[in-house]
Amino acid sequence: MLSRVAETIYWIGRYLERAENTARLINVNTNLMLDLPKGAALGWEPLIHMLGYKSNYAECHDEVTERRVVNFLISDEKNPGSILSTLGYARENARTIREILPREAWEELNAFYHHACDTKQESYSRDGRHDYLLKIIAGLQRHIGLMAGTMNHNTAYNFINLGRKLERAEMTTRIVNMKVENPILDQETELQLFQDMLWVSMLESLGAYQMYRQSMQTRINRIGVLTFLFRWKEFPRSLTYCSENITYNLSCLPNNNEAVKILQHFEKMVKEASISEMDNEILHGFVDQLQICLGELHSTIAKTYFPALMEQEA
Repeated sequence: MLSRVAETIYWIGRYLERAENTARLINVNTNLMLDLPKGAALGWEPLIHMLGYKSNYAECHDEVTERRVVNFLISDEKNPGSILSTLGYARENARTIREILPREAWEELNAFYHHACDTKQESYSRDGRHDYLLKIIAGLQRHIGLMAGTMNHNTAYNFINLGRKLERAEMTTRIVNMKVENPILDQETELQLFQDMLWVSMLESLGAYQMYRQSMQTRINRIGVLTFLFRWKEFPRSLTYCSENITYNLSCLPNNNEAVKILQHFEKMVKEASISEMDNEILHGFVDQLQICLGELHSTIAKTYFPALMEQEA
């Protein structure tokens, strides 16, 4: 497979996963804002920081409001990480390699992108936003299922999965970091009553609430949630599941030694972490190390399989 084609497919996977994750985050944060008491809510600025768009947002807006942040994350063309921007990148990448993808997958993604753009005004109100984002999530799930059911599970499919699972693992670490940085979790006040609500919102951000209750069979609590999101092998958004899936896809590719070595280090960190002994400050530092490791993994994958990209960046 040509390096250019492999890179294109890899980024299709990352863009599709990024769009879905962003939609989930906005919906959950909207619900949390309604449920928590005034002064206890996270607000909207943490989402900008968590997704790494602080400088991009500052270039477009001089204040943080719900409407501006939501529009920035959903439909703003000036934000390369907005839902419509990432869907657009995925569509354009798919257009350039239509001979690699099943025809149904290309046609469905193309139609889905245009429909999302044509109906974006539905997201301008809170009620409309919820329904619009649910349609985005469902549409992306449908597209991933279509590719899984109609595409050869060959090298191209391995690169799509590499992109999706690496993006997913990174998002899980970002969500954990955002929640543990919340001052409510450290306050010795009546606001502690709402800690469980914040842990629930973390699970819901990843579509994990029902599976947590089913698997852990215990009340929502800090150690249980972190253990589930870090180590539960059966849950597809846990760090362990993602790393094992990435390992499998790398095993199908040549010249994978360096990437596998980084991934083994990542898996060891997750497995051996003393979660119950970590306060929020230590946990924050630990998650930062996990994110650095995932960044190194991406760089190694790019250097190994997309050398032309690395030369352009240099």
